[in-house]
Amino acid sequence: MEIMDIRVGNGIDVHRLVSGRKLILGGVEISHKMGLEGHSDADVLLHAVIDALLGAAKLGDIGVLFPPSDASYKDADSLKLLGRVMALVKAKGFCVGNVDCVIIAQEPKLRPYIALMEENLAETLGIEPDRVSVKATTEEGLGYTGRRAGIRAHAVCLVYGRTEP
Repeated sequence: MEIMDIRVGNGIDVHRLVSGRKLILGGVEISHKMGLEGHSDADVLLHAVIDALLGAAKLGDIGVLFPPSDASYKDADSLKLLGRVMALVKAKGFCVGNVDCVIIAQEPKLRPYIALMEENLAETLGIEPDRVSVKATTEEGLGYTGRRAGIRAHAVCLVYGRTEP
């Protein structure tokens, strides 16, 4: 008899805002005077989703899989990294049920970019767009995101598969 194996993963990522870098969130280049510091493209949204998926499937974490000490990940496209993670998740027998994300940033305003971020995630994860939710909020001037020093993202995902008891 097969039973459904349902798991939930949680991911969080934070990067500092710096001059001289592009701002990439959800695989979308966002017009802004600063970008996120990091070894790859520093896409905090996709990094949070990657960690949520890896956690749900018990596959480690982004820093172990794509270490910043590895020069091959310098300025890496995080959508491609997410695609590689999805291949690992599928190889372990899981499908993605849904992904729910929040980006915390005082600026820039992200509403005009949300739909494209959701489309990028849905396409890369191989799921319907109505199974992906991206939201953005501020911290009302509080904390490092409120001071415009960085951007944070949180993601929760559900994966499922079948297993024998």
